[in-house]
Amino acid sequence: MSSSTANHDAGSTASSANRPRVLVLMGGPDAERDVSIMSGTEVAKALASTGEFEVIAETVTRPTAAEILAHRPDAIYPILHGPWGEGGPLQAILEQIAANHGIGFVGPRSKPASIAMDKLATKFLASGAGVRTPRARQVRAGETLDLQAPIVIKPSNDGSSVDLRICRTADEIKQARAELEPKREFLMAEEYVKGREMTVGIVNGEVLPIIEIVPAVQYYDYQAKYFRDDTRYVVDPEISAAAAEEMRNATKRVFSAIGLRDIARADFIVDERGAWFLEINTAPGMTTHSLVPMASRHRGVDMPELCASLVRSAMSRVRRPRAATEPVAVTNH
Repeated sequence: MSSSTANHDAGSTASSANRPRVLVLMGGPDAERDVSIMSGTEVAKALASTGEFEVIAETVTRPTAAEILAHRPDAIYPILHGPWGEGGPLQAILEQIAANHGIGFVGPRSKPASIAMDKLATKFLASGAGVRTPRARQVRAGETLDLQAPIVIKPSNDGSSVDLRICRTADEIKQARAELEPKREFLMAEEYVKGREMTVGIVNGEVLPIIEIVPAVQYYDYQAKYFRDDTRYVVDPEISAAAAEEMRNATKRVFSAIGLRDIARADFIVDERGAWFLEINTAPGMTTHSLVPMASRHRGVDMPELCASLVRSAMSRVRRPRAATEPVAVTNH
């Protein structure tokens, strides 16, 4: 594990010992590694700026429990993006650490993480919870697809619009499948809904202000999300009260149906019929371009307090085992 310490506090060793040590994990083996490092850097900086924590920022690939424990953390903030880092495998390791060592971590347990990472499984649960979502199918190489253009073809277990194609004709569907199927075990085909792109964050059970995304390009792709400066974001956009309430309720319903906790961000398309749920992200970006911090600032909670509140939640869920050297209280009867 390559390490970079983000504890910029100049306090004494004694003062550091009295503060919880937070290990921020970033990087990972997935396609969004670079974005994860950008997010992790901002999270570590925000936590360190509070003075409440001793912060260690660690760039990882596939860390083991022993490698994580070597840093002796009191809490862990994983900000990895992609199937391994946010889709269950890392969370299974962190669950083991939490159970055996009483070290809490930010984000969902492994099973909810794996469900949320699977867009089709998420949409199935969303539909069961009464949330409107476009029809979708799993697509394997050579299989006949019963959805007609226009459709969206994308991986069902990746994020940041990685390998997403909007197909408006049968030829474009054929071309997208030819490009994507050789490198993906399966894809998801989803009815294309033309409308306004919206996103809704949820932190510690509280739904954040709605944000409309107005990309300067055809759709909100990887570059538009993290690097372009011409994407516009409108907090609390002008939208019907019914559609706004539908998105807020849908976000809470999906969050609850999957069994998520701490933080997530749900994506929607809004047309004349109302709001259509697309997916939910359990490790939303925390970069300078990211939308959950933007929405949180709008309600008066800045990035340091946002991150600190998530760490406090993680720590409150576990009970640290008593150290062998700690005296045991004896009660006389």
